[in-house]
Amino acid sequence: MLYTVSEGFWNASLEELKRGYIQQMDDYICLLCDHKTEKGMIYSEEGSFYEAERFMRIHIEKIHQSVFNHLIHMDKKLTGLTDHQNRLMRLFYEGNSDAQVQKEMDIGSASTIRNHRFVLKEKERQSRVFLAMMELLKEKDKQIVSSSPSDGERYDVTQEEREKMLKKYFPDGTEGPLSTFPKREKHRLVVLEEMTKRFERERIYNEKEINQILEDVYHDYVMLRRYLIDYGFLDRKPDGSQYWLRNDLMGKDEKKMNRKEELKQLYKETKVDAGIFQIKNTKNQKIFIASTKNLKTINGQQFMLKMGSHINKSLQADWNEFGEDAFTIEVLEILKEKEDGYFDAKDALKKLEEKWVEKLHPFDERGYHKLKPEQQ
Repeated sequence: MLYTVSEGFWNASLEELKRGYIQQMDDYICLLCDHKTEKGMIYSEEGSFYEAERFMRIHIEKIHQSVFNHLIHMDKKLTGLTDHQNRLMRLFYEGNSDAQVQKEMDIGSASTIRNHRFVLKEKERQSRVFLAMMELLKEKDKQIVSSSPSDGERYDVTQEEREKMLKKYFPDGTEGPLSTFPKREKHRLVVLEEMTKRFERERIYNEKEINQILEDVYHDYVMLRRYLIDYGFLDRKPDGSQYWLRNDLMGKDEKKMNRKEELKQLYKETKVDAGIFQIKNTKNQKIFIASTKNLKTINGQQFMLKMGSHINKSLQADWNEFGEDAFTIEVLEILKEKEDGYFDAKDALKKLEEKWVEKLHPFDERGYHKLKPEQQ
């Protein structure tokens, strides 16, 4: 079963997601279906009476069974869980012991289930790290946006260009509706900056007021609101209850930023290395050799082995027998790219892997690779 997901769902804090609803101005809003209860109202259920927040909790229990039940039924593209992990979490949530889960799923042993619990814990830790990085990235984006002047100088827009753009997108004048939303970022920034003139400085708006103002500009006011926030023209509280115009975008002189140079620097900082790595069994000294376009992802090999889904069945079998502590993962060589002339990274990586396979000969008792017919 697929569930639609509201914008409020994605904007909610972790605690709000866990309880399944948010408090917004005069209402409590269910994050799972957008059902509302109004503060100060008394609601009746099976002969009993409840205040608004308590009735919201009853609503979630009655309609959705639980927040967990709703989340676990969401599409795996949203949860990031495999079908196997999804089923495991359902059984764990129901309070089943490792032995009961093993019997229900008919896999491995109780120790296998304990390993699956460990893998889920590791996924939780990885998610926390990823969440922290995304929060830092958003803060960095806000710094980048706030360093761009409000008059469009981020892209060196002249006054003549600006007026031409505004006439194109606001054919009835800048106080009228938007004809279409720009696809080019240069144009988009000019249009969004012009929209900020419809908001009062130092005034706090609720979401309904923001929507009313933006709906007069364009039919997809939700998209406009999102872009105004993403580009740093508007700010808001995490629960979306209050919005305001950014003070640092109100006429202060700020330094220009060369966007192209910034992106080049960002690329240098995040550039990944391709190369060759090996997984070694320290008990029998057998090795597995492989190449990757991004050496930062080789820990994913360990994750696949823990999940029992590694492509090399012999390696997986030994991992299951000897355990994680018996294996090491090591980078053998980083691919050096040529700066001048044509360079086929894919072909160079393939040849580099062949060189290491020939050098270490990871076949039979020495490794987990199988000889090709022509090699035998």
